[in-house]
Amino acid sequence: MRFPEFIRPGGAIGFVAPSFGCATEPYKTAFSHALEKFKAMGYSVSLGENCYADCGIGISNTPPRCAREWMQMYRNPAVDCLISCGGGELMCEILEYIDFAELAGAPPKWFMGYSDNTNLTFLLTTLADTASLYAPCAAAFGMEPWHPAIADAFDLLRGEKTEMHNYPMWERESVKDEEHPLEPYHVTEPFRLRAFPEGEEEMEFRGRLVGGCLDCLSQLAGTRYDRVADFAQKYKKDGIIWFLEACDLNVMDIRRTLWKLKEAGWFRYARGFLIGRPAHFDEPMMGLSQYEAVTGVLGEFQAPILMDLDIGHLPPMMPLVCGSRATVRRRGNELSIAMEME
Repeated sequence: MRFPEFIRPGGAIGFVAPSFGCATEPYKTAFSHALEKFKAMGYSVSLGENCYADCGIGISNTPPRCAREWMQMYRNPAVDCLISCGGGELMCEILEYIDFAELAGAPPKWFMGYSDNTNLTFLLTTLADTASLYAPCAAAFGMEPWHPAIADAFDLLRGEKTEMHNYPMWERESVKDEEHPLEPYHVTEPFRLRAFPEGEEEMEFRGRLVGGCLDCLSQLAGTRYDRVADFAQKYKKDGIIWFLEACDLNVMDIRRTLWKLKEAGWFRYARGFLIGRPAHFDEPMMGLSQYEAVTGVLGEFQAPILMDLDIGHLPPMMPLVCGSRATVRRRGNELSIAMEME
């Protein structure tokens, strides 16, 4: 696994929009404020051509132009890392214009984003053997003040912190809007970890960390970009720890998606599963809960399943290095993930 160099003081942060850009509020103001904060900390910023674009379908621009922006910024030696402007809907359509063979041979560079950005964070790791950062997108860095999760993400990008812990509270309803674009997370709900099999208050397991948003992973499975079987075989001695979360999927969708990935052989060599709170939290259907949707499929692997974690669309989210070797420890209602860049 290839790990990029962490950004150094005074380094150059590049911003790209392979999914949505920051063309509308509250994202435009939040992104502009994030840029000012980074510059005030002594970093230079470099913007791709689509950061403020809003002329694409489900993404910032046309798929060829989004891919061109991303490849140009990744190749640019004057840019030390890349942060995605935001999530979106159809980032998958840029993939045919991304040269993964070139990326596998190029000097590695950190790319940070989540949600729709799974299309690159996951494929950089599984196709180009290059670690990536599953973490908040650029506009989140404009909030005032920074939530500890935002500080953790930046500390991880700088190499200052590689062990993450759960946060005490999470946000069910955001108060960020066009009139309040810099509002921090509105955390009101206490963190409650659910662990399966039940009854074990302490768990510890190790493996290679990989995953992302199930909405995107489901679309990648079975395509020419699906090399998960080869990736799992390569790292079978480490074992795989899957981190997974969902945005638009309801509980039936989640179960169907996990079944599909299981049948595609993705979960071979699984050492454990880290499941983030779904965006459709506590919305059972036909008697199926968000917990049974997962355990009913993944339970057969006889690996620990930790749920309702700080991963994904209901913030805060622990920043994770996709491709790292991780040690996961659960002690009661506390979770830590220590990541090694090897």
